[in-house]
Amino acid sequence: MSGAFETSTRSCDYPGCGEAGVYRAPKSPDQLDEFLWFCKDHVREYNLKWNFFQGTSEDDFQKFLDKDRVWGRETQPFTKRPDEGRVWSRLGVNDPIEILGEKATQNPGRPASSSTRKLPPTERKALEILDARDTWTKPEIRKQYKSLVKDLHPDMNGGNRDDEERLQEVVWAWDQIKDSRFFRD
Repeated sequence: MSGAFETSTRSCDYPGCGEAGVYRAPKSPDQLDEFLWFCKDHVREYNLKWNFFQGTSEDDFQKFLDKDRVWGRETQPFTKRPDEGRVWSRLGVNDPIEILGEKATQNPGRPASSSTRKLPPTERKALEILDARDTWTKPEIRKQYKSLVKDLHPDMNGGNRDDEERLQEVVWAWDQIKDSRFFRD
């Protein structure tokens, strides 16, 4: 439990010491996988002088602390998209002067006349969310669901959580369809 390597055959790396080097210590902060071997007395002395941040500036130290506060990963704010409500901008249409007008920034939705059979409102809404047709079978709808999840999931978008609300809607929609008796398997 002392940290000593009892089977070590090395001698102490301290100049002029002939004792066995059974304790290892990193050579420098840049070489943490390369070690010096010391006896018990000299490893204590080495550890007292060790400073991981020796030679770093105050700004670099503060950056290290800030990064360590979030476990070394940068965080992203949980805010809405800057283009919220402007569907055309997500489709690649750039209209900074708003020539298309105020109505162009809102998605008009799909016309209700496209339905071919009578479905409960929750399942009709689920089909709209999944962009599926009511004539499709469950396996076809499931294929559409899988492709949407793959496109929207943060793991597939480099951790980008912008489409998280849309992903939740898609999952909800599939839950409605998979338990439905109106679609054949």
